[in-house]
Amino acid sequence: MSEITALKKFNCTACGAEAVWTPSKQTLVCPYCGTVANVELKKDVAAVRENDLLKALRSLPEDDGGWQVARKTVKCQSCQAISVFDPTRVAQRCDFCGSPSLIAQDDIKAPVRPEAVLPFVVPDTKVRESIRQWYGSHWFAPNALGTKALTDTLHGLYLPYWTFDANVYAQWQAEAGYYYYTRDSEGKQQRHVRWEHASGELEHFFDDLLVPASRGVHPKLLDGVSPFPTTDALVPYDPGYLTGWVVEQYQINLEAAAHASHESMEEHIASLCSRQVPGDTQRNLRVSTQYSGQTFKHVLLPVWLLTYNYGSKSYQVAVNGVTGKIDGEYPLSWVKIMIVTVLVLIALGIILANSGN
Repeated sequence: MSEITALKKFNCTACGAEAVWTPSKQTLVCPYCGTVANVELKKDVAAVRENDLLKALRSLPEDDGGWQVARKTVKCQSCQAISVFDPTRVAQRCDFCGSPSLIAQDDIKAPVRPEAVLPFVVPDTKVRESIRQWYGSHWFAPNALGTKALTDTLHGLYLPYWTFDANVYAQWQAEAGYYYYTRDSEGKQQRHVRWEHASGELEHFFDDLLVPASRGVHPKLLDGVSPFPTTDALVPYDPGYLTGWVVEQYQINLEAAAHASHESMEEHIASLCSRQVPGDTQRNLRVSTQYSGQTFKHVLLPVWLLTYNYGSKSYQVAVNGVTGKIDGEYPLSWVKIMIVTVLVLIALGIILANSGN
């Protein structure tokens, strides 16, 4: 069965070309003749499996590796992103930074196969229009930026993420401060703090805490296009969803991602405990946590990415492939900044002159 799956193709029944996942149709469609493929992809959201984290950290089974389909892998020598795509596609430039410095990697299996995929929903036509509007909304960007055909470099990518679940029981202790006021010999009010011991406990469930495993997209942009509807829209991994699309192979392994998720959970739990401390202020918060039911999964999430150069610097614009949320980087026009600065100084001068009369 594994050999049949590895050689599985999604050929068009009309012309023989390979059908690709098409967001506007939410199915596989031939890009040449438009024929909808008669293929049933995995769609059962309830079938997405969670994996025991502690067990996985001890040993990863070999049969959970690989893409289940023939793929080609290249690594960019500029941004270090590893791209995985159909073997018939010829990559001339990196889909993440635009660099031509690509080196073919040996066909290797991913240490952990994706458990689930969040298929693209937003089509490229809508994304291109959203990016044009996004450029137009940034007045401090150079005027020339909006006139260039920057959306021609738009790429749809499946990015690697880890998700983590955990039940956390926390006990906390702190000194709760209560303000009280007195007046000094001159009648001025003085504020004091009365400190009292306080303690408490809470329980919290983390559901699909996301840790990006991408090297190709700037982390700040991934934060900007979040959240992704992973709790109710993920479908079981099926190679059909990846046909015609570039996938980035993760370079942040499970152990490193688990460590990052633990730090994020600890920070959030401390914040929740801090909110429970009574009084007006607090100090010396101490939190003790117990974790149970820790699970994880490796998922692929859809992002539209535009990379462009302006001057000597490279910029990225990212769009959530499901929600359409956009975030990006852009150069600043120092001419516009100087104009605004001069206008503000003139306005302040006028206000100060009028206030002196």
